[in-house]
Amino acid sequence: MAKVTFIGLGNMGGPMASNLLKAGHEVTVFDLSKPAVEALVAEGASTADSAKAATQGAECVITMLPAGKHVEAVYLGEDGLLAALPAGTLVIDSSTIAPETSRAVAEAAAAKDLAFIDAPVSGGVGGATAGTLTFICGGEVATYNKARPVLEAMGKNIFHAGPHGAGQVAKICNNMMLAILMAGTSEALALGVKNGLDPAVLSEIMKQSSGGNWALNLYNPWPGVMEGVPASRDYQGGFLVNLMTKDLGLAFDNAVANQASIPMGSLARNLFQLHAGQGNGQLDFSSILRLYKPD
Repeated sequence: MAKVTFIGLGNMGGPMASNLLKAGHEVTVFDLSKPAVEALVAEGASTADSAKAATQGAECVITMLPAGKHVEAVYLGEDGLLAALPAGTLVIDSSTIAPETSRAVAEAAAAKDLAFIDAPVSGGVGGATAGTLTFICGGEVATYNKARPVLEAMGKNIFHAGPHGAGQVAKICNNMMLAILMAGTSEALALGVKNGLDPAVLSEIMKQSSGGNWALNLYNPWPGVMEGVPASRDYQGGFLVNLMTKDLGLAFDNAVANQASIPMGSLARNLFQLHAGQGNGQLDFSSILRLYKPD
């Protein structure tokens, strides 16, 4: 078992840190949200007054932060964690950020003889809670192998995507496709209901037909069709619209930089930006259904 510091206890980070505790790791947590920290302390975690203090004695540091600017603030600069961590410390960033930001952190970590990988996740809050997340890792194979025992306490599928930044590239491609699927699924369900179909019946038909996809199978966006998903609790919890909009922006920026054509990804980005601008940014991303079903 390892001494792990976990920084960032949001909808995803909190359950991930909890699973590390359940697996027997010695966990120290830090977050700006006092209730989030207190919840983990109640489960047996330790805490500290700052992120830097929380890393004292850690063999592994994991971050799960909202955006690249937060990752840069935590790791880089004279007051960043990389300047304070002892050589050989394993550093895992599970935030979803721009690949070039991950590469910059990796370069700074290498200069300090630290073992760094980018390891963004897929699987949502449900996967984080159940410990069945997919980790998509970028970095050296030796570091990936070193990280696997820690990641296995939080995830079921752990992939090595390639060198530093590759995990982020794979993640933004995945989330772009997810956004397209969710918007398309919502659109199809709304059209069926406009024609008098029962959304639950239509969902079952499409699940067993060529339109079947992850959103229909595990995350139905229509309220009341599927138990336990955000759509059936007024779109609370889950993966926020604001975060999906951020990820679609990362995909768009990457496409521009690489001269890649993403017409459907660009449309999904516009739809989610429109939805967020209408005051829905703190709802789960499946609430995109409300664009098609305003009532």
